Amino acid sequence: MKNKSYKPRVADRTLERKLRGKGAVLIEGAKWCGKTTTAEQMARSVFYMSEMGKREQNIQMARMNPAFILKGDHPRLIDEWQEAPELWDAIRWEADHAGEFGLYILTGSAVPADMSNVSHTGTGRFAWLRMRPMSLWESGDSTGEVSLSQLFDGAEMVEGRCAQDLERMAFLLCRGGWPQAVNSDDDIALDQSFDYVDAVAKRDIQAADGVTRDPEMVRRLLRSYARLQGSMSSIGTIRSDILANETNALTEETIGLYIKALKNIFVVEDSLAWNPNLRSKTAIRSSDTRYFTDPSIATAALGIGPKDLVNDLDTFGLLFETLCVRDLRVFADALNGTVYHYRDKNGLECDAVVHLRDGRYGLVEVKLGGDNLIASGAATLTQLASKLDYTTMKRPSFMMVLTAVGPYAYKRDDGVFVVPIGCLRD
Repeated sequence: MKNKSYKPRVADRTLERKLRGKGAVLIEGAKWCGKTTTAEQMARSVFYMSEMGKREQNIQMARMNPAFILKGDHPRLIDEWQEAPELWDAIRWEADHAGEFGLYILTGSAVPADMSNVSHTGTGRFAWLRMRPMSLWESGDSTGEVSLSQLFDGAEMVEGRCAQDLERMAFLLCRGGWPQAVNSDDDIALDQSFDYVDAVAKRDIQAADGVTRDPEMVRRLLRSYARLQGSMSSIGTIRSDILANETNALTEETIGLYIKALKNIFVVEDSLAWNPNLRSKTAIRSSDTRYFTDPSIATAALGIGPKDLVNDLDTFGLLFETLCVRDLRVFADALNGTVYHYRDKNGLECDAVVHLRDGRYGLVEVKLGGDNLIASGAATLTQLASKLDYTTMKRPSFMMVLTAVGPYAYKRDDGVFVVPIGCLRD
């Protein structure tokens, strides 16, 4: 079912690998990020749960006769499977008794609101794959001359030229990684993120748990979340921000429920705190760092565009960090890794720590560019590296300042790599 116009995704290889080792693979991620299209490239048959005019009939069929929906050539794609969670147990049973792998691909843009009728966790039968909007490498906006994988493998040098200037990077941030926007002309590509925020506020957030919410309240929360991107803000701080910028605010309890709903539909993806072994007993802050799954959600929620970012470099810098975290997450997933954030009680902070399953890790600071900012980022990285206890953990595989602009990628005398995001790939 391959589409000749399909832009390859980093997740393609991960999906193929997971299908070789499990009976079913569940692809989760935000709406419009390309889950179904990616799954279709490997599926040999498809069942669309939300097909126009057939949704209710399909849900009833899944409850009464799930075996009918599962009939078809393998791998069989069940799109938006969360519409009928009862399929989970039927697929698990098939995976148990078929004696082979790669039977089913499930895609879902929301965590099912009700799993009470599901009796099995899926452990050992299912693999999970998280998809996000396109990285700059996937959208064709990065040259890919610097490989994150090669940095982990001990690359001594990097080479690469970046074609993006500040204005273009501002556009790419506001456009986001939505495949439909990537494939559109620039003059209409920016509409996609605004349409996405409209859909979240008016309809999609209800799919998280079936609770009806005020769209205007959702918008207020999204604006506050956008203003606090890259921070460890508490729910109380979010509420205070809403009160300072809006006419009224939700209670902290309600804000917590709204944020949980946004996480369940993959709009919000906070970053966990990294907890390394240190030489001293410095307290490490354990709060999650606030991020959207794509930076364009923040700009759309705030109602701003590329020119606004260029005229407000502080905001540009904060939201550029969200773009870099998105891309690093895409690449880290392909390497069996996770992206964390580090901050201690003294304010020493590292924007991203890419930590692999085998214990290797890289330290990353994010800066718009310029000699002074790059030097500041490099100093932060070397300071953090000096605090780590290498008798109990490995040395970092690399330290990198990731920039928005800059003519080329290079290695500094202190060993820190400087890499424009427009040169990076997995």
